[in-house]
Amino acid sequence: MTWMSGISAPSEWQQRAEYAEIGAMLGDGAPLGVWRDALRRWEIARRGWRDWANLTRLRFSQDTRRDDYRTAQTELDRRSPTTTSLDASLKRRFLASPVRAQIEAHLGRQAFALWEADVSAFSEAIAGDLVRESELVREYTELVASVRVTFAGQERTLASLGPFLTDASRETRHAAECARWGAFDACRERLDSLFDELVRLRDGMARALGYRSFVELGYRRMRRIGYGPNEVGRYRDAVHEVVVPLAHELVRRYGAGLNVERVFFWDEAGLGVGTDATPRSDVASIARKAGDALGALDPSLDEFVRVVLELDLLDVEARPGKALGAYCTNFPTRGLPFVFANFSGTRFDVKTLMHELGHAFQSWRSRDKAFDYLVPTLETAEIHSMSLEYLAWPEMERFFGNGADAYRREHLIDAILFLPYGVAIDHFQHLVYANSGASPLERHAMWQEVERRYLPWRDYGDLAHPAAGGLWQEKRHVYVQPFYYIDYTLALCCALQFWNRARSDRTQAMADYVALCGRGGQASFGELVRSANLRSPFEPGTLQAAVAAAHAVL
Repeated sequence: MTWMSGISAPSEWQQRAEYAEIGAMLGDGAPLGVWRDALRRWEIARRGWRDWANLTRLRFSQDTRRDDYRTAQTELDRRSPTTTSLDASLKRRFLASPVRAQIEAHLGRQAFALWEADVSAFSEAIAGDLVRESELVREYTELVASVRVTFAGQERTLASLGPFLTDASRETRHAAECARWGAFDACRERLDSLFDELVRLRDGMARALGYRSFVELGYRRMRRIGYGPNEVGRYRDAVHEVVVPLAHELVRRYGAGLNVERVFFWDEAGLGVGTDATPRSDVASIARKAGDALGALDPSLDEFVRVVLELDLLDVEARPGKALGAYCTNFPTRGLPFVFANFSGTRFDVKTLMHELGHAFQSWRSRDKAFDYLVPTLETAEIHSMSLEYLAWPEMERFFGNGADAYRREHLIDAILFLPYGVAIDHFQHLVYANSGASPLERHAMWQEVERRYLPWRDYGDLAHPAAGGLWQEKRHVYVQPFYYIDYTLALCCALQFWNRARSDRTQAMADYVALCGRGGQASFGELVRSANLRSPFEPGTLQAAVAAAHAVL
């Protein structure tokens, strides 16, 4: 890929020298013009570093077994705290600048709010701990990527089990889940010890920075602006009160449709879905059809997706050694996004691709924004991705033919079932970090506690590992980026509003969506939601209205 050529990291000496020169510009009495010149120079340095860091993470994700990729990732992990320190030093200078008001009028107050969160989440005292945290995260990624299971006479990765987990045959789904969770059970001791060290390490960093627990530091690291744990707790309560009963009803209803007395965990993936809800395409044609689908939705999406396909900004084929999951990354100097995924031959391939292309479209639309606004805070970022999943509904016949209605029905079922699961993951993490001295067994009990509250229908049958409270261990976010999960549920509440609006006025809904993507991260979550003519998920009644529309259609 020629667009990658020339991406490399400055040496540590060069990086320190550049930041020292930028800092030297900001002496006493420096005029506003000099502060702006320093800001532009810092912008260039940050874009260059982000290019290399994201390319390094991408390559390691693409093949965790390659020594050169692992070496580069190790170098990135080692140097990241230094870069964070250098950036924090300049952020403090700008926050205390005598011309802050003028810079803020030019750049916007959101950048200063982000910088305040960033500097409160770092000091040199925790630099070594951050390196260790990255090492543990890398080990988790390698461990899960290395897992192999023998199923249907063939050795497979966890990602390649996907088609069997959603197979029309109940027996096949059960067998596939047994294989999957047997693999996790075989790794349980190491998974527990990795997480135990991560929790204790993060708690130690929080206390070193003067926080009572990592919950406070975690919110700072996630750059939560305008809300905190209290608002999130009330939102979780709303999901419990409004969504859990509807989800439970759906499980019972579709369980009856399956003619089974007990709905087991392996049945949930098949609720409401027929064999028609399977994409009738291979990996290459799904990407091509996605281009046609987005191009038909809006001219700006058409321009964007042509660039993605022409420059081959997609890696979606599952391979041995490839990290699990899906994400979108970006290369700010080049103004390009890149989508990483693992296709499994199921309907989730289409959902995942639309989701990640939503992130990519926002990155593309915001590529000329200031560095701090290239990517919004994560709860906002997930609005772009989750909304595109639903706004693309009119084009689903391209992938599913006459099974498109089955896909759309399942997509809504997914939404209602996901909301309780998503807040369960969040609640679990609050319990974990508020009780950092808990043992691995006690953490598994915490997960069982939140399952009883948010997923009361869940029945694992003979799946020993999840039945013992281990389901959360497959969720990469819990290990890699704590507290990054409530974001999906908040964004889904907004995406369902876009979906419902598009049913009556598609033109205006699409216009608001495209405009939102173009704003990038130049405002807080609440401000950006309002700018798109959406209601905040924290506002009473918003969640109930969004879910009621979906439930009525089902």
